[in-house]
Amino acid sequence: MELPCWCLLLLSCLQSLSANNEFFSSIGQMTDLLYTEKDLVTSLKDYIKAEENKLERVKQWADKLDLLSATAIQDPEGYLGHPVNAFKLMKRLNTEWGDLESLVLSDTTDGFISNLTIQRQHFPTDEDQTGAAKALLRLQDTYKLDANTISTGDLPGVKYKSLMTVEDCYELGKIAYSDVDYYHTELWMAQALKQLEQGEESTLDKVTVLDYLSYSIYQQGEIHRALEYTKKLLELDPEHQRAKGNLKYFEFQLEKQKKDAEDGAQKEKEQGKDTTEKKEKPKKKVPNHLIPERTKYEMLCRGEGIRMTPRRQSRLFCRYYDNNHNPMYVLAPVKQQDEWDRPYIVRYLDIISDKEMDKVKQLAKPRLRRATVHDPLTGKLTTAQYRVANYGVGGQYEPHFDFGRVRAFKLISLNLGTGNRIATWLFYMSDVAAGGATVFPDVGAAVWPQKGTAVFWYNLFPSGEGDYSTRHAACPVLVGNKWVSNKWIHERGQEWRRPCSLNETE
Repeated sequence: MELPCWCLLLLSCLQSLSANNEFFSSIGQMTDLLYTEKDLVTSLKDYIKAEENKLERVKQWADKLDLLSATAIQDPEGYLGHPVNAFKLMKRLNTEWGDLESLVLSDTTDGFISNLTIQRQHFPTDEDQTGAAKALLRLQDTYKLDANTISTGDLPGVKYKSLMTVEDCYELGKIAYSDVDYYHTELWMAQALKQLEQGEESTLDKVTVLDYLSYSIYQQGEIHRALEYTKKLLELDPEHQRAKGNLKYFEFQLEKQKKDAEDGAQKEKEQGKDTTEKKEKPKKKVPNHLIPERTKYEMLCRGEGIRMTPRRQSRLFCRYYDNNHNPMYVLAPVKQQDEWDRPYIVRYLDIISDKEMDKVKQLAKPRLRRATVHDPLTGKLTTAQYRVANYGVGGQYEPHFDFGRVRAFKLISLNLGTGNRIATWLFYMSDVAAGGATVFPDVGAAVWPQKGTAVFWYNLFPSGEGDYSTRHAACPVLVGNKWVSNKWIHERGQEWRRPCSLNETE
């Protein structure tokens, strides 16, 4: 099969992109926000000169952002590659700048307000701020990070270390709480409390944090721990009405549990049953094929999971490829590197130049939008809440097949004259500091981003049947900025390059 034409690749990339205002889902778009924020800081400082005595609080705010923006603008993509920086950018522009506007409106000149009001039309929304927060929680789960690691910015490959404040931790906990996600509510309220107890200055008080923390723990069924935090809250605020009510309720529930346990033990004793504790049998190792797909996916994202045997590994090679003596490649053959044997996945090195990658990014950036996926129930295209061609904060793509399996898809392909997707080219247009692998959960393969390379695999057997081992997913980017572009090779036009086989799995 001949290598795909570069112009077709470019079209394929651009067809999946269009203008949109969802900033958190693309670091490419978020870089513009840094420049916008820098312009706002400059405007703000001009205003402060006129009313410096009246607006000392505003001056302190501006100085802080001026220093932050100056660092970020030096390397916008690198700076926003840290997910905490991206989240805090969403939070500042969506929430804190609005608070500042209210302060300035009390006594201000028209110049700064008119500038800020105009710029705010293009600011992130509540959806962007919430999306960035949920992305942080997704990264926390996938890469098994504790809240303190994220809050202190101690992530692998970090270039711009950023600390989270008590308010930042509290905000994450509140967003989790609004989603009835009490597990993450507990983690982030506990982190907020920890930082308060370590002496960090904050407008938040321990009572507010403890209120959320005790309730989220109770909702997870740990009444004893919830009671302890409630007592701690009442030590700080003895008149807290909700805590006083919770204290009585938790004590009642614990007493009821104790009584039920004693009654149960007495009943078993009367029936002559052995009530002594039985030792738990050691857990057997779960075979790989029985591990849930989500678990395998996350393990592979962390670099864990299935490993190829040394014997299979020894059969993988690197080589020069001239496409059957194609004149274009005889003098400059392509460098191939085997990544996996079944399904066969091969990487092409130095296949796309920096100039070409920059051009694709330049053309794609104003057209970026969240990708669409087929709804398995309706068959219609729906917006993916987690995936973009330029992966933003925690951007990922859940396990899927590139070939069409349902009859409706095949009919659409026939009507378009394209046929099913025989093979996939996936071009990596950036290196990624941490995370962002392309993984194949069914077989345990993990392919890591490498700028200027592309990986290739067949989705269909020569018979036209789908190869189910090619089910793959894009892991969330932990630190860095991931740009990819893909080209699908369809059945139409490949009849003589890859003849059909009568064997279903050949």
